[in-house]
Amino acid sequence: MFNLFSRGRRLPAARRPAGLDRDERVLDWAKVADGDEIVVVTDRGLWLPGDAARIGWHDIHKAVWSGRDLAVTRADLVEERTDYRVVSDGAVRTYLLVDPGDVPHQVRARVTRSVAYTAHHRLPGGGVRIAARRVRGIDGLTWTVRYDPGTPTGDGAVVEETDALVAAARAGTDPDL
Repeated sequence: MFNLFSRGRRLPAARRPAGLDRDERVLDWAKVADGDEIVVVTDRGLWLPGDAARIGWHDIHKAVWSGRDLAVTRADLVEERTDYRVVSDGAVRTYLLVDPGDVPHQVRARVTRSVAYTAHHRLPGGGVRIAARRVRGIDGLTWTVRYDPGTPTGDGAVVEETDALVAAARAGTDPDL
């Protein structure tokens, strides 16, 4: 059954995201100031205005609460490699929340909880952030890399070094020590 209560208010059925799974729990929600749209936080991810699907907690690269605005940056898939995914920052989407309630706290806690490992490494011509995220319904961790701007991502030496760094992280060692 849905948990449709947020701060003592019932989330109207008409406001429920259309793609909400039957056993997905609504944890909180907040109205967006400019319009009749809402942001919905569930146990599985974040539903943003205009989206037909939720953004899983593991797919949110960054979420920032200014005290008024919630800014969300999604991690967009660039390339699938053998043991990891290469991602880049998607567009920052910002929402002025009316009566935000527990939405900012829930977003921060759930994004943070999805991160099992993160480290930044220098590479020839730039750098890379390696992260392992917990994904609901998947046994084990999902590994991603995000290159710093300007890093020559197609260079063979960079790809080779990235592969080695991910392998070392997966093995539980830190190659920089």
